[in-house]
Amino acid sequence: MGLIQVVVTLLIIGLLVKPVGVYLVKVFDYEPTRLDRIFGPIERFIYRLIGVREKETMGWKKYVFALLISNFVMLMLLYIVFRVQKYLPLNPDGIDNMPAALAFNTAASFITNTNWQAYSGENSLSYLSQMIAITFPMFTSAATGFAVAIAFIRGLVARQDNLGNFYVDLVRSITRIFLPLSFIVALFLVFQGVPQTLHGAADATTIEGAKQTITRGPVAALESIKHIGTNGGGYFGTNAAHPFENPTPLTNFIHILCLMLLPTALVYAFGVMIKNKRQGWTVFAAMGIMFLTFLTIVFIAEYNGTPALSALGIHGNMEGKEVRFGISESALFTAVTTAATTGSVNTMHDSLTPIGGLVPLAEMMLNNVFGGKGVGLLNGLLYVILSVFICGLMVGRTPEFLGKKIESKEIKLASIAILTHPAIILVPTAIAFSRPEAIASILNQGYHGVSEVLYAFTSGGANNGSAFAGLTANTNFYNMAIGLVMLFGRYISMIAMLAIAGSLATKRSVAATVGTFRTDTPLFTVILIVIILVVGALTFFPTLALGPIAEHLGMFQ
Repeated sequence: MGLIQVVVTLLIIGLLVKPVGVYLVKVFDYEPTRLDRIFGPIERFIYRLIGVREKETMGWKKYVFALLISNFVMLMLLYIVFRVQKYLPLNPDGIDNMPAALAFNTAASFITNTNWQAYSGENSLSYLSQMIAITFPMFTSAATGFAVAIAFIRGLVARQDNLGNFYVDLVRSITRIFLPLSFIVALFLVFQGVPQTLHGAADATTIEGAKQTITRGPVAALESIKHIGTNGGGYFGTNAAHPFENPTPLTNFIHILCLMLLPTALVYAFGVMIKNKRQGWTVFAAMGIMFLTFLTIVFIAEYNGTPALSALGIHGNMEGKEVRFGISESALFTAVTTAATTGSVNTMHDSLTPIGGLVPLAEMMLNNVFGGKGVGLLNGLLYVILSVFICGLMVGRTPEFLGKKIESKEIKLASIAILTHPAIILVPTAIAFSRPEAIASILNQGYHGVSEVLYAFTSGGANNGSAFAGLTANTNFYNMAIGLVMLFGRYISMIAMLAIAGSLATKRSVAATVGTFRTDTPLFTVILIVIILVVGALTFFPTLALGPIAEHLGMFQ
């Protein structure tokens, strides 16, 4: 039954890829559609309010500047809200201000679509903070990722440095995609029992007669955009394992559906926008094969359990999992949330088997198995460019992608983006093991402790936000270190990709010839997967060997 549930869920996701992808193309095509009657007046009001000229276009440098300045201003506003929330309204439970390092970490986390939480939401944030400084940036960060991905796609097919308008892309993403979908999902979650209220905590009496304080708040609104926008930050500390966030198997299915809906559809939209659907399906196939492989590994690992459990006659690893969902839905959620770089969890990853825990780590390290809003597609296309370059060298031709020559400038920029990811993960991990206060935060020593620290920085670098939970991350060192990793992981790759888009946009298209290496074939799908896995293995395998792999081998000693 568990396997059937997984297959049915994936089939439904697959059926929605094309229609949702077509809708995304209509949103960002800038051509008049019937959608303008509904959303046009709202958007024009917003443009007038913020002083944006809707028809103004931007080159890649102007697009980058608009992205960075808007995100910086929002980052500062989030930080201020966290630091003074005690004195602001909508704080019925009297939550105190956040400490400076934690406020920086949280602001960086939510502006970058990471949603790493070194705090427990129900105890650390007022209702106003949950709405303004948590839910609001969940919309803008997801829209920012979408805007950058769409701008890059435009650069691939453009004939001049015109990537669109960042502010228009941002607004249209929110008004036409995230707000409508989030509203529908939030209503459904309320129907299923997720709280949505501004009243304070409720006092209740248990069956045994004891008094209990039950935290509540505007949970459904946050939960909807949390998954639609691949954000992942939970209202409660236990995230989607909490019955107020994820009360029923049906809400669990909706969460998974929302996690994968837009990342998968965007890959199809990419093929439509470049007028080469075969190319889109080629990239989709590579991502899909890797996802199914990782899902199979974690599914089998958790069902097999460990030798110690088997010796006790226990079949399967239920530690850290909700009995409402079981092993199959927990394994699926684990693979989906790290494939879509969301970070929402319905099971504690720290309690996965060593090989089961290797799966979310590997997906975040690759960071291109569908990925989060826009960023997953961007990282996938980075490896497409790298694959084209390597194949071009093999056959002695100047590499080409979609009729544009890939030259030294593009490869240098792609290399910067690709190498930044492991650098911001491995270097801070090594530093953490050299600092006594950082080592003291590790609750589990040995191989598992290595995995806990490595997971924390991998999650920050991949803008994922999930955690192994065996690490006390709310310290000045981890708050500052992971905060910086999240910022570098988000913006360096975005800047590099927009620079590549600007460079390709100004290049003359080259007609395909007999000697042109095609990138829309099953052969290229295999090549792309091999290069992604080889680069990932060469970069991260030594560290993985010290963590989950060594822990797995140690179980049989």
